[in-house]
Amino acid sequence: MRSYTLIAPAKINLYLEIIGDRDDGYHELAMILQSIELADQIEIESNDVQLIRLRCDSKEVPMDRSNLVYRAADLMVSEFPDSFATYGGVDITLHKRIPVAAGLAGGSTDAAAVLVGIDLLWKLGLTRSELEELAAKLGSDIPFCIGGGTAIATGRGEKLSELLGLNNTYIVLAKYRSLEVSTPWAYKTYRSLYGDAYIKDIENLTARKNAVHSGDIVKAISNQHASQVAEKMHNDLEKVVLPEYPQVLKLKESFAKYDILGTMMSGSGPSVFALCESKDKAEEVKINIRNEIPDPDLEIFVTKLINHGIQVVS
Repeated sequence: MRSYTLIAPAKINLYLEIIGDRDDGYHELAMILQSIELADQIEIESNDVQLIRLRCDSKEVPMDRSNLVYRAADLMVSEFPDSFATYGGVDITLHKRIPVAAGLAGGSTDAAAVLVGIDLLWKLGLTRSELEELAAKLGSDIPFCIGGGTAIATGRGEKLSELLGLNNTYIVLAKYRSLEVSTPWAYKTYRSLYGDAYIKDIENLTARKNAVHSGDIVKAISNQHASQVAEKMHNDLEKVVLPEYPQVLKLKESFAKYDILGTMMSGSGPSVFALCESKDKAEEVKINIRNEIPDPDLEIFVTKLINHGIQVVS
């Protein structure tokens, strides 16, 4: 049986601005997405039973059709029925390291890895842009996860413009294992509180989307100035999540006590990260946070920013 092993990196948001509403019911967004070294491993193998079979070493991950990994495989079956008939079904094994429901695109990056893996198994020869088009049918973060690195994302998150990312920049990432924040709740609440300030007309909406490409944080990223990037980090969803979830607010306040470049919640949370100038500093901050908050429910990781998405390792 043919098989592949793939590494699926998590992502954080360095910037998240909610601009307005879209006709499809989603929000118009301007974001800067960044891949990090913290990653899941996915093993994908052909089988001869014409089935999609999914296994995972985490009990927190559903094994049914609600799982994005299953839906990614199912999408490939529906898009390429002749290849499915020729090569058969797939066995997919997930080794989870990215925290679940953490605002880190864990499910999205796993789904992206399955698209890449099946493309290889079935010898489809899809281009990156073709894979991204398929990914957009599944979710807003998944196109980014294909190539990863650093990118400006607009639309609902699926329109990507690559940036030259930061090199050798480390982060400390923290998330309460049992704490989840509903992404639909976060956006719905933001709309109810701040919808009156949304840009309504197409011309100004387009101008604001375009403006992020020349914004200060993009300039700082292009100039490889991590401290300036940290100063310009922004996440609109903090306005609704931090007041409602005091544990997330406390994490951010705790990070800010130490000698870091900057701290922010990623996506809709509840993960919080601190940007650090070196690995040694990140390890020091991790120890400080662990001593300050000895709760065993709190997961803390030291990882770094990377310039790639899905990788095939074997």
